[in-house]
Amino acid sequence: MPFKKKTLAVFILSFILVSFSGAFAYDDGDFQYWNTASVSWKMGKAWKIQLEEEFRYGNDAGDFYYQHSDLGLSYSGFAKWVDVGVNYRGIFEEKKNDWQYENRPHLNLTVKTDWKGFNLSNRGRMEFRIRQRVEDKPRYRNKATIKMPVKWSKIKIQPYVGDEFFLDFESTEMTRNRVYLGFEGRPSEDLKIELYYMLESTKSSHNDWNEINVVGTSLKLSF
Repeated sequence: MPFKKKTLAVFILSFILVSFSGAFAYDDGDFQYWNTASVSWKMGKAWKIQLEEEFRYGNDAGDFYYQHSDLGLSYSGFAKWVDVGVNYRGIFEEKKNDWQYENRPHLNLTVKTDWKGFNLSNRGRMEFRIRQRVEDKPRYRNKATIKMPVKWSKIKIQPYVGDEFFLDFESTEMTRNRVYLGFEGRPSEDLKIELYYMLESTKSSHNDWNEINVVGTSLKLSF
């Protein structure tokens, strides 16, 4: 493995070990920054294992309040247009000045195709939320993404749009929606970087919809 790739891998794995402090509740319309780093390894032609870390900062991106670690195994051997995966996600999140932990195993099915240069994908996710102090419950998420048929510069910058909705099984209604507008690039075959804006709308217990504005970055390294 080249020196630069080794250095980058060490950086990402070291970033996983970052410690964190408390945070607060955030107002409707809050600006946040989310940062994701992941490393994946291919095992044969069809199997892949991935480790992901995400950190979120609220209160105008000044307070750290959320971290998750996600370990997953995916299989793409059924057909070129479908991937299936099983993951476990551990979440630490500050709520009401108290850090709470959530276990969240989830199953994923991603359907993908190309149409006139557009890259289309739809990921369905069934997740099982095992939480502290509140009742456990399942939730369904569906994320549709369209990548545009253009690539700019040497790192192949490609714009995309996406939408993800969250369906609560108890109330059988949508409780959250995320709209994405972003760009991804590939400085090398093994490295993908992303910059995006996301508008997240969440339904409160009073049936009001609260929104946050998120700027996110992502770094994905594959072997």
